[in-house]
Amino acid sequence: MTTIDSLQRLRDSLTPTARMPVVFLGHGSPMNAIEDTEFSRAWTGLGKTLPRPKAILVVSAHWMTQNTTLVDVSAMPRTIHDFYGFPQALYQEEYPAQGDPALAREVVTLLASHHAEEDDRWGLDHGAWAVLKFLYPDADVPVFQVSIDMTKDLDWHLEIGKTLSELRDRGVLILGSGNVVHNLRAMRPGGSPHDFALEFDALVTDRLTDRNFAALADRNGLGSLLRMAHPSVDHYIPALTIAGASDERDALTFMTDSIDLGSVSMRSFIYHPDAA
Repeated sequence: MTTIDSLQRLRDSLTPTARMPVVFLGHGSPMNAIEDTEFSRAWTGLGKTLPRPKAILVVSAHWMTQNTTLVDVSAMPRTIHDFYGFPQALYQEEYPAQGDPALAREVVTLLASHHAEEDDRWGLDHGAWAVLKFLYPDADVPVFQVSIDMTKDLDWHLEIGKTLSELRDRGVLILGSGNVVHNLRAMRPGGSPHDFALEFDALVTDRLTDRNFAALADRNGLGSLLRMAHPSVDHYIPALTIAGASDERDALTFMTDSIDLGSVSMRSFIYHPDAA
């Protein structure tokens, strides 16, 4: 199914309800932020399809913490250019959205059992703004980030998603940004996808479809395939948080399901209330 078909199906299936979808986007290379690619075009189309949120909570692969879950409570999150060796135009990108300090502080309380703390120093890293600039190009929706605690097991992040899910009924879009497969050491620009990348991408797709999230959080069960797909699980964790924020009432739509650079899955998925 093409991305255009996926977006059309999503438009047709979204029910007119206050309950927001939850979205995971494979963000890939920072260059997607300034180039006309199939991915940036898909993000633009998705932004025109989704119900307009009152605020956006982003879980990005690029805000990693240790033994705590930080929540950005700043009023005007700064645009972070957290990459090296790219064209100057990329460093000139700004995403001047406002934060939502009051809601962010509520999230700190909501995630008290997950050792949440306030933070006003982070802002929006490229896992956030590089996709938000296409979803909401006017930067007119308040947005804030929640970090990922790299010391915790994978099921911890499923539980964070479950805890955050109540925000869906308050008009908050929960957005995860990472990649289903992310092995930069194995990149081969212009080359065909690695077998491990295709296999792990297919496995995740099947488990998301079956709602077998426990299998996706089972390091031992995933074994060496997980280690090949994710030498570090930072880009995998946001997908688990988004899965955890879904429920049995949601329909599932996939888009941008290609493997880029041989070892980076650009697969994105949306769990959403279904009009059917």
